[in-house]
Amino acid sequence: MEKAAAGLLYDANHDPELLAHRDAAKAKLFAFNQTAAHLRAPRIEILRSLLGRLGEGPVFDGPFFCDYGFNIEIGDHFYANVNLVILDAARVRIGHNVFIAPNVGLHTSGHPLDAARRNQGLEYAYPITIGDDVWIGAGVQVLPGVSIGPGSVIGAGAVVTRDVPAAVVVAGNPARILRPVAGPDRAG
Repeated sequence: MEKAAAGLLYDANHDPELLAHRDAAKAKLFAFNQTAAHLRAPRIEILRSLLGRLGEGPVFDGPFFCDYGFNIEIGDHFYANVNLVILDAARVRIGHNVFIAPNVGLHTSGHPLDAARRNQGLEYAYPITIGDDVWIGAGVQVLPGVSIGPGSVIGAGAVVTRDVPAAVVVAGNPARILRPVAGPDRAG
C-alpha cells in the first residue's frame, strides 16, 4: 500500500493485505449492487461504509465497482449513472456537483509496458482529481494521474490521458480541448 501511494511498482496480486482489502470492498459492493434502487437510504449507508468520504446528496444509480473504496473521496451533490468503475489503488478525489454519465471508468492503476514485469503482476497507481462542477459524458475513460479542472465537460467516449484545465470542453481519443465553456453555455 505504501508503494502504491508513492507511485512505485507494487504487487497487487499476491499481497495478503491488499487482497483482504479488495475482498472486503467486493462484499460491500455486492450488497450495494444487490439492494433494490428504491431502498436509497440503505444503499447510501453501504457506500458510506465503503468510501473514504461521501458528501451530502449523492445519487448512485449502480451498479458500481471499485477496488478498495477507502481511497475514494466524493463531494456534495454527486451523481453517478450506471456502470461506474473506479480503480482506486491511488487516491481519487471528486469535487462537488460532479455528474458522471453511464459506463465511465476512472483508472488510477496501470501496468508496465515491459512484459516481464507486467507478467510478475506488478502495477503502479497515480491519483486522479476531478474538480467541482464537472460533467463527464458516457463511456469516458480517465487514465492514471489525470486532474480535471473545475467546470470542465468531458465529451462522451473521450479517453483522458493528461490534465484538463478549468472550464473547457474536451473530447476524443486521446482527449483534446475543443473550446472553452463560455457565452451561451453559461446560465444567464
